[in-house]
Amino acid sequence: MKNKALLIVIAIVVVLALWAYSGYNGMVDKQEAATTALSNVEAQYQRRADMMPQLVKIVKAYAKHEKETFDAVTKARNAATQIHLDADNLTPEKMKQFEVAQNQLAQAFSRLIAVAEAYPELKASENFKALQIQEEGTENRINEARKKYNESVQEYNQTVRHFPNSLLAGIFGFDKMTKFAAAEGAEKAPDLDI
Repeated sequence: MKNKALLIVIAIVVVLALWAYSGYNGMVDKQEAATTALSNVEAQYQRRADMMPQLVKIVKAYAKHEKETFDAVTKARNAATQIHLDADNLTPEKMKQFEVAQNQLAQAFSRLIAVAEAYPELKASENFKALQIQEEGTENRINEARKKYNESVQEYNQTVRHFPNSLLAGIFGFDKMTKFAAAEGAEKAPDLDI
């Protein structure tokens, strides 16, 4: 009888240990997937930022008196590349700062394209056309990377919030992660005062 009770206790401990092992590893896997997805988002934003100097150089060659626009693009690019997201220390505030800087860069790029519209020779430039195509592709990549990140975060957040995983998440410090959200005013087109 005593042996039977001991075996039952051992079996319960083994089952709980296996559950904890499996649950912990599952949360780690999902957290790593979300972290990788976040890195992919940052890589796409960096790709866009890296294109800006080349685009400014091409536009400057045709539109020498658009200094204010060039300065705005340079300032926005510098601000956007100064903010880095750390998945281990990601807060909604840091995510918002990052998004604001990236949106400012996108608006500066839009102003630069609007300036280019006033210069037919520039619009006809093969280099300019190629950069516009690259930028469009980059924006699509950014959108896809953000979508994949949000999906990874949703899967992770559901895992750490579902019972009984929520117990393990609390014990081992698996906190809810922040998703990308649309920027304030994203529902309306940007004002391109040039």
